[in-house]
Amino acid sequence: MVSTLLIGLDGATFTVLDALTSDRAGDGVVMPFLARILEGGHRATLRSTAHPLTPPAWMSLMTGRTPGNHGIFDFVRFEDLGHDVYFTLNDFRDVASETIWEIASREDRSIVALNFPMTGPAPKVNGSLVPGFVSWKHLRRNMWPQTLYDRIGALEGFSGKELSWDFQRESQIGHAMPDEELYAWVEDHLPRERQWANIACHLLEEDQPDLLAVMFDGVDKIQHQAWHVLDPALWSEDAAEPAHRVRRVVLQYFRELDEHIARLVAIAGPEARVFIASDHGFTGSHQIVRINRYLAELGHLKWRQSDGSKASERRAQSDFANLDWSETLAFCPTPSSNAIFIRKADGAGRPGVPESEYAAFRARLVEDLKKLRHPETGAPVIKNILLREDSFQGSQMHLAPDLTLELSDNGFVSVRDVAPTVAERDIVTGTHHPDGIFLASGPGIARATGARMAITDIASIVMHSVGLPVPSDFEGRVPEGLFTADYSAARPLRSAAATTPGRRNRARADAGTTQGPSEDERNAILEQLKTLGYLDA
Repeated sequence: MVSTLLIGLDGATFTVLDALTSDRAGDGVVMPFLARILEGGHRATLRSTAHPLTPPAWMSLMTGRTPGNHGIFDFVRFEDLGHDVYFTLNDFRDVASETIWEIASREDRSIVALNFPMTGPAPKVNGSLVPGFVSWKHLRRNMWPQTLYDRIGALEGFSGKELSWDFQRESQIGHAMPDEELYAWVEDHLPRERQWANIACHLLEEDQPDLLAVMFDGVDKIQHQAWHVLDPALWSEDAAEPAHRVRRVVLQYFRELDEHIARLVAIAGPEARVFIASDHGFTGSHQIVRINRYLAELGHLKWRQSDGSKASERRAQSDFANLDWSETLAFCPTPSSNAIFIRKADGAGRPGVPESEYAAFRARLVEDLKKLRHPETGAPVIKNILLREDSFQGSQMHLAPDLTLELSDNGFVSVRDVAPTVAERDIVTGTHHPDGIFLASGPGIARATGARMAITDIASIVMHSVGLPVPSDFEGRVPEGLFTADYSAARPLRSAAATTPGRRNRARADAGTTQGPSEDERNAILEQLKTLGYLDA
């Protein structure tokens, strides 16, 4: 019998869900099933990671650890070889903490986990695992067990290409699209969510795992592009017909999502506890901050000059390979990271800041970043700057950015060499907000609005729900008031030994002895990054 159902909604925010579960906007109740959960269950705001980005946030939910311990800070990591910097996509081999899937499996609980990022190549679990953010050609060999692809492939209507991450489709995120084009783009995302829902329902019904978890990521992608028709504060019935048409297909997506959730809960049965969580929330961004251009103006970054070759043209089209690493001291690796890395010189004549000058250099850089102003209003565009040692403490802190920027509108930075350094967007776009959602219902769940929780709390809650003790090194907790007094008395919270740390031995290039990836391989990696759905303006 299924005891726990965990549904992830990437980027879900109460700003949108409260409107869709009521008739506030005059569209009727778009999500009636979720409305019943809101009415009869437990609700709380869920605080994301220090920087509310998809990979570190979902990994914190899956491990109960903050990024300083699990080691995932972005979609990518890089290796600084002095004369060049090599970028590599993160995957499960880069995770330094155990996941709840591994812990539950070790304790003889059966699991199904679907579409969570950075979970491939999948570990051997007691059940089934299909990773998210994997392209079609890599999907079969990244899931567990090896026979799973053929099993789900036998389902009516199955399409591996539809299920997997479509780089060409996602490459459009971040580009301003006319409403006519946006309609078709949104419509293309509906079949993918149906695929994940069908697989989840099939495995739930056939395998009856102790824990089934599935993540729907269309919420995030659609909100990035269609925020202007979703945000109750921005939407107007006076909008032109193309915008109304976009809104109708967006509402169709959320109606279908509500139906997917209802199907899963029905199959899980009345004895299952249901938890719904997002990795972060959403809000609107109105400004463009081209941070690498500003670093160049400060003299800390230099763009690589083109020699007219095809290789130079490819570098100029990427966000990274066009930097002159011999004269770059500080840079932002990806737009969604909002990160600045300061390069340290590891020997005489090597590029970077000498160790003895690092603290002073960083302090000056922080002050210079605070001076960046909006050209029209004169207001600061950076509201806060997180220091590595303050926000990312843990065994993996050395991988964290030296600085992480919080923009005044919560937006992502741009890393392109485009003028001006700060500008207004033509249209407000969706961006991440640190406050996401948490909902719970089922036996033992207290009907209440709880205090704000941390995203690391989810791992502790899931462990407790499946009848396991919470590992002592989990940084989250089981919030007071989530479970009823009777349930807590019958099943008191228990603590267990710490999880098993350690990376999964990914083979990496050695700066002194091993040749890094070829230029073509690097360009392929960078192109994948640009199409992961976090492009700048």
